[in-house]
Amino acid sequence: MIERLELIEKRMNEIDGLLMDPSVLSDIKKSMELSKERANIIDSYEAYQKYKKILSDLEEAKELKDDPEMGEFAREEISNLTAQKEELEHEIEILLIPKDENDGKNVVMEIRGAAGGDEGNIFAGDLFRMYQKYIENNGWKLEIVDASEGAAGGFAQIEFIVKGDNVYSKLKYESGSHRVQRVPETEANGRIQTSTATVLVMPEIDDVSIDINPNDLRIDVYCASGHGGQGVNTTPSAVRITHIPTNTVVTCQNERSQIQNKEQAMKVLRARLFDAKQRAQDEAVGADRKSKIGTGDRSEKIRTYNYPQNRVTDHRIGFTTNNLDRVMDGDLEQVIQALITEDQKRKLSGTEE
Repeated sequence: MIERLELIEKRMNEIDGLLMDPSVLSDIKKSMELSKERANIIDSYEAYQKYKKILSDLEEAKELKDDPEMGEFAREEISNLTAQKEELEHEIEILLIPKDENDGKNVVMEIRGAAGGDEGNIFAGDLFRMYQKYIENNGWKLEIVDASEGAAGGFAQIEFIVKGDNVYSKLKYESGSHRVQRVPETEANGRIQTSTATVLVMPEIDDVSIDINPNDLRIDVYCASGHGGQGVNTTPSAVRITHIPTNTVVTCQNERSQIQNKEQAMKVLRARLFDAKQRAQDEAVGADRKSKIGTGDRSEKIRTYNYPQNRVTDHRIGFTTNNLDRVMDGDLEQVIQALITEDQKRKLSGTEE
């Protein structure tokens, strides 16, 4: 641990020196890269400075522990400093866990009604509203790309982009099959029914990270059929992009202009192609996938929302809360923090092995 912290300290000093170099400051791309790297290690650097101070104070206190006048004070100080040292060591361990390079990115999300027919679509709508409120609580921004409403309400499918600070670091755990147990509004006999909706979360990928050959794309434009009024319905602003090699199809009709819809559709397409590439790599590695909290596959049942018992259970980590009403109202932080904590524990355990 100390060796890694010393390397971080050395690198921090190097970066600070480079950021004062006029030739580096004149290179916008280079200075941005260095500033980003600095931001990634600053917490570890500051924790190490604090840790060294505690070690220094601890040594001074130990030298005074047998002093007739200062001994009692020194022994109390040793006890306090030792507790601080142990707590900080745990914090540093977490800080030194290799970070997911996508954690700071925006995300592309898709929710689909699955098993349960109309009730599955209605539940997909409930999940969308849950995430919408959670996004608002975090001060993030939501942009709908495309939506297909269910006949009885909710959504057969809805795609949207979430923008903000470290969005992927929290929402990445949401991919999978979400199950609801409740009496549907469409159920006349009051019987509890189980339905599902699937969620897919992908990091937003810039055009540098994944290469797409324009010749591999088929782009169709058509009149939008969703919200927006008569102008939307009579103007060919909606865009459908097909990536021919993988037969990946993305549509966007939420924006007013064809250009804006094409830009949004390309964001989704890049995210989908990157996600497929990552999944293929994960399958090849195999073992790394087992250590993750969830595979991200649509078929994996990750969470149950039980309305009669007001209970939410995340099956991947055995976490349960009896605050379903609050969770559905956007208070999702307690669930996500439990997932983050477990993820950190697994990574620490893997490092020790």
